[in-house]
Amino acid sequence: MDLKENLVSRHLVFNEKNPKNKWIDDLRHEAIEIFGKNGFPTKKEEEWKYTNLAPLLKADYKLFPESEEISIGYQDVKKYFIHDMDTYNIVFVNGIYSSYLSSTTHEEADICVLSSAMNKMMHQSVIENFYSKIAPKDDSLVSLNTAFFKDGAYIYVPDKVILSKPIQIIFFSTAQESEVLYHPRNLIVLGNNSQAQIIERHQTLNEKANLTNSVTEVHVGRNSELDYYKIQNDAVEASLIDNTYIEQERDSVASFQTFSFGGKLTRNNLNFVQKGENSNSILNGVTIISGKQHVDHHTKVDHKFPHCESHELYKGIFDEQSHGVFNGKVYVYPEAQKLNAFQQNNNVLLTDKASIDTKPQLEIFADDVKCSHGCTVGQLDETALFYMQQRGIPKQQAKALLLYAFAAEVLEHVQLPQIKKRITNLIAMKLDVNMDFDL
Repeated sequence: MDLKENLVSRHLVFNEKNPKNKWIDDLRHEAIEIFGKNGFPTKKEEEWKYTNLAPLLKADYKLFPESEEISIGYQDVKKYFIHDMDTYNIVFVNGIYSSYLSSTTHEEADICVLSSAMNKMMHQSVIENFYSKIAPKDDSLVSLNTAFFKDGAYIYVPDKVILSKPIQIIFFSTAQESEVLYHPRNLIVLGNNSQAQIIERHQTLNEKANLTNSVTEVHVGRNSELDYYKIQNDAVEASLIDNTYIEQERDSVASFQTFSFGGKLTRNNLNFVQKGENSNSILNGVTIISGKQHVDHHTKVDHKFPHCESHELYKGIFDEQSHGVFNGKVYVYPEAQKLNAFQQNNNVLLTDKASIDTKPQLEIFADDVKCSHGCTVGQLDETALFYMQQRGIPKQQAKALLLYAFAAEVLEHVQLPQIKKRITNLIAMKLDVNMDFDL
């Protein structure tokens, strides 16, 4: 029995073990039927042409580890938090909410656990209006997540609320089984005239070959601002498929910064839909990988209204036999006049065996717009490297400085100094040098 058939056959038992909610049950049954029909995406599909999931699907995954209740201490995981600033924390260990590691609230906003919020009347209207309404039901990986979702973060920021501190959402895995398949689900809703900053991380605490299929639905209300950071630096054998869907109302700003530094296979599906005038979507990313690691960024921005903007800049550094993919699509509807859309992907290959498949796309059906896109693939500037060595800078340090300068344009968009410091340290670690920059 292959993994698809195995999951379909196990769904009934899984659903029986979880709390009863007719509306959620109906969504789960619909979702497993869609997944049973569509199955996992394959390389025959254009959107998955350069990312092959087949090797990952040979494993006999457990849906949840037998060791769900294992607790971990803060000192064991402190390094994975941005701990030099005050934050709300929503933490999950092996798919289960950890109250010990978390710091949640219902005062200035609802920052808590999705499974719990689903069973409380006070959250019902928000959940019914947005849960499984932003992410497309017919996507096979979204439907798989909907069918097996167990827990995740629920964030609701009311109108006219500017959160006093950022939120960290962290998923830890300590499972001792060889392979576990996780399906975390996050729902984030910002009302009108509100602001929030969020950091998300998935972290395996051992070298097990886990696969995470995550879905996050985001609604940004009128004249609201969301600043979101994804830090991806997982264990060598861990893989992540991250599906994030954002809808924006008029006059809103949604900024998503993705930093991909580790893991066996990482696929980021990042999709924006602008639902009102003067919306601004910002998509930035830095990828630095080595070995046989694989990172695939698939982005899409749907411009449906006039006087909107999107700004997209992704940079990649690929060493050894690593492989990168960038596929960014900007779709401009006929009504989306007076539009400004920018898209750029730049890459550096440090060896002859490293590779990148890049495909920035513009589909424009409006005539009064400013749109541009482009990509570059090259090697490190040997002339600049030689110039720096002539001035007494060791080769490895000079190489690191050049590569940091290459990535620094993306870091300029990071609003939180603590995040910028953490990313700089991760870049230093990946480049195996000691860098001391004035941030």
